[in-house]
Amino acid sequence: MSSRKFPNAEAKILALGQAMSSGFAAHSDIYPAPPVAVPDFDAAMNAYVMAKEAVLETSAQAKLAMEAKDKALAAFVSDMKTNLRYAENTVNYDDGDLALIGWSGRRPSSALAPPGQTLSLTSSSRGDDWITLDWKAPEHGGKVAAYKVQRREESSDRWLDVGTAMETAITLSGQEGGGRFVYRVVALNKAGEGEPSNSVLAVF
Repeated sequence: MSSRKFPNAEAKILALGQAMSSGFAAHSDIYPAPPVAVPDFDAAMNAYVMAKEAVLETSAQAKLAMEAKDKALAAFVSDMKTNLRYAENTVNYDDGDLALIGWSGRRPSSALAPPGQTLSLTSSSRGDDWITLDWKAPEHGGKVAAYKVQRREESSDRWLDVGTAMETAITLSGQEGGGRFVYRVVALNKAGEGEPSNSVLAVF
């Protein structure tokens, strides 16, 4: 028997089995003594059909049982939430009283904190009138919304805003030739500004 011809799909296997059963029974003159007698062959086929039908019935029952379980859970959760809202309103979200029923009050909202200090500012490359700055995000403080890049002349204490970045790098062009400038980066969010980074000196 060529294994390439034998079907893999169960439906085709059953169809072949049915054709074999009727063929052996109708042509006993050609196939007088099959190793598995026709009655035994039919019994094996019928056993498979019954087992398959049992699986289908079990699957249908399991689906119905799952749907019933999900429906019951949804109703239970709805009842739980109703009683929890009642309990919260009754004791004004008091944690101690709500703990008596295994619940807790509202978590206090945490206020946004300013970012921490921007870290490890370096100048990765520069040209006659441009400079690329890289840095690392703060390790502490609130979430960073943006970074403010500042510059001052080496001989001055006055910092000027010269760029804004959303990521941890920026390239600034149009830097005046012959100047000696100091750069730093400050992290920002709605709560305020973080501590400035270390400074980097660049000579153009």
